[in-house]
Amino acid sequence: MLNQIRIVLVETSHSGNIGSSARAMKTMGLTKVRLVAPKCEIDDQAIALSAGAEDVLKQVKIFPSFDEAIADCDLVIGTSARLRHLQNTLIDPKGCSDVVMSYLHHHPNAKVAIVFGRERVGLTNEELLKCRYHLYVPTNPEYGSLNLAMAVQLACYELRQAWLNQTGHYQLQEKGDKEARIYPKAADLAYFFQQTEALYRELGFIKNDGVMQKLQHLYQRADLDKTELNLLCGMLSIVQKNLKD
Repeated sequence: MLNQIRIVLVETSHSGNIGSSARAMKTMGLTKVRLVAPKCEIDDQAIALSAGAEDVLKQVKIFPSFDEAIADCDLVIGTSARLRHLQNTLIDPKGCSDVVMSYLHHHPNAKVAIVFGRERVGLTNEELLKCRYHLYVPTNPEYGSLNLAMAVQLACYELRQAWLNQTGHYQLQEKGDKEARIYPKAADLAYFFQQTEALYRELGFIKNDGVMQKLQHLYQRADLDKTELNLLCGMLSIVQKNLKD
């Protein structure tokens, strides 16, 4: 299960953070790292701070964009300290590990991405909207400063504990019967959002970017499975066809 989890680091600025994150991962049994448009190379400092996790650094995959890094992933969880507009999708590190292990138990071939944003500004709102859940760490409100490797360590620790404690039977954390549900990949959702925005702009419903952001958030909270997404895509196609006719 741990081998199916990808730790995604977006636009990392300091090579030492990549090395320290690799060290944090390896101590907990995770090895898959993806970098999105890194601002630095994996240099001697990264190797030094990996402290024996050089093998993890050698497996790193680099992607030019956020969308490409998560395209083949079935469940995407993004980290954020901005809580106000994410209340319905927030999970703490323990909740994150429960969601991930339950999901992988019922979807044995799935890939999971846990995404960490830029050191200074985190993930953008647009990137957060592409994540089904949002991981936050309930730190001291008077001083909540965590560096990147610390945040990665917390998430990986909880994932390992959940993996070690699993009994082979999971109580589902979400509503409904999820055993038979197959979820769309991030690329499928991205295509749906693109088609939705194009159609709604043509109809005059969307007149500013804020409306589409709210719609993306709504659809993410709806937790659409692949069949439901196909149904919505079919509806879009019919409307587009009738517009042309």
